[in-house]
Amino acid sequence: MPNADRFGRLPWLWITVVVFVLDQVTKAFFQAELTMYQQIVVIPDLFSWTLAYNTGAAFSFLADSSGWQRWLFALIAVVVSIVLVVWLKRLKRGETWLAIALALVLGGALGNLYDRMVLGHVVDFILVHWQDRWRFPAFNLADSAITVGAIMLALDMFKSKNSGETANG
Repeated sequence: MPNADRFGRLPWLWITVVVFVLDQVTKAFFQAELTMYQQIVVIPDLFSWTLAYNTGAAFSFLADSSGWQRWLFALIAVVVSIVLVVWLKRLKRGETWLAIALALVLGGALGNLYDRMVLGHVVDFILVHWQDRWRFPAFNLADSAITVGAIMLALDMFKSKNSGETANG
């Protein structure tokens, strides 16, 4: 294996660092500027800033549990993070799309892991809603990075690796 490939696509970890830092800076900003559940309307009937804490997982799954979920979700995040770093290291030179996807997911996972371990909850501040009829659960930049990275991973599964190879091949 050539020396240049020794670290696989680990240099793409800069994206992980950027996601983590931006996530933490924005969470700190909104915690300092907003009170719990206060809304600042950005686009009427569509988009607001709001401060919310989530002790559960996505969509507040298990948020009402007694506290054990904090450690479960932290353990899952640590295991997933290790797997993503190993995966990044094993990627080949031409797998940039996949490297970016993994780095985004890792940055988001680490951002929410930090919140969970240090604060005991994840800080959310983005609220998407449709008038008063529909409301998506509040989320943050870490969640956004995880979502974009996961979509990129899904798209990568359908992408041909070689010009003559099909997605199933």
